[in-house]
Amino acid sequence: MTLPAISALNNHRQAAKPALGLEGVIALESSICFIDGQKGELVYRGYDIRTLVRHVSFEEVAYLLWNGALPSRGELDRLQAHLCAERTLPPMVLDVLRLTPEDATPMAVLRTCVSVLAHFDAEADDMRPEANYRKAVRLTARIPVIIAAFARIRCGLDPVAPLKGHSTAYNFLYMLSGERPGPEAEKTLDAALVLHAEHSLNASTFAGRVIGSTLADIYAAVTGAIGALSGPLHGGANIRVMQMLLALDQSGESPAAYVRERLARKERIMGFGHRVYKVIDPRAVILHKMMRALAKERQALKWERYCQEIRDVMESEKGINPNVDFYTAPIYYMLGIDADLYTPLFVMSRITGWTAHLLEQWHANRLIRPRARYTGPRQLRVEPISRRQISMA
Repeated sequence: MTLPAISALNNHRQAAKPALGLEGVIALESSICFIDGQKGELVYRGYDIRTLVRHVSFEEVAYLLWNGALPSRGELDRLQAHLCAERTLPPMVLDVLRLTPEDATPMAVLRTCVSVLAHFDAEADDMRPEANYRKAVRLTARIPVIIAAFARIRCGLDPVAPLKGHSTAYNFLYMLSGERPGPEAEKTLDAALVLHAEHSLNASTFAGRVIGSTLADIYAAVTGAIGALSGPLHGGANIRVMQMLLALDQSGESPAAYVRERLARKERIMGFGHRVYKVIDPRAVILHKMMRALAKERQALKWERYCQEIRDVMESEKGINPNVDFYTAPIYYMLGIDADLYTPLFVMSRITGWTAHLLEQWHANRLIRPRARYTGPRQLRVEPISRRQISMA
């Protein structure tokens, strides 16, 4: 058999057995992020995540993802100045936040506000690389402002304007509470933002690239990515982790007993397992240390104890390791952030990865258009309506 024939046969076999959820399917090439699920490695543009979280800030990671290299001092200063200059929201976005019901889902509110931002961006439809880069910076600057403003408005408080000359993490905590955060709080949130900034072709990133491949504008693509992230199987898991921890704290139930009871009922324990990592999520290793230090500093060691007991049971009885969501939940809670804002915080970080992928997609764009293997009937005959059976209630 010739090589072309063998290749055609392999392609036919692959097409005949599509992977559920596209698991293991290589959809495109990218130089942004590398993941080794067998070894537990996560790499941004050639830099191991463990090195980045120790040595660079979220803003430096944003520059790295967008440009392919870490910034010099001058480049970082210019980016920080650009972010600072773009942290003002159009008045209509604030009007939308004020008109939004208090019980609105924060991710739905954020999705709407990002879409509204397009109407007030003169470059919204400009697809030149330099214009798209500026929009990436604009979105990274404004999303934290939207989240903090919504959190305050729904509590009957006025939004707090961002300060000049501070990091994204510092400004977000300040805009949320109206109080300047301490260095440990800023450092912890900054590290969490670094760890969440990018993760290859996850569901939301892929959704954003698919939309971007149609040459829809960056706001349309990011709005779609936010929609994908809002699902509980993607970005919403850390909210349910915190709900579990709070329920345990209020009931006084043993965390080990709680987990065993739910496992016996075949219920899922959120914050465990990952589609890519076959060993522990490297981000979870870093966040566990951060959570332990923060719990000690805040005299809230019960969260560390609850997490450890849950983890022990899951690892011993199911052989499943914790993922990034398991430790971000108590970290954000100890920073004074409401649980339903955890997924918007994910957006606040991942906007850098999403926009990096969009910039890469548009550099050599081709419409993403996979095919589906049809499994339905064929050659059905149309019966006169008087003879048709009722097919559904």
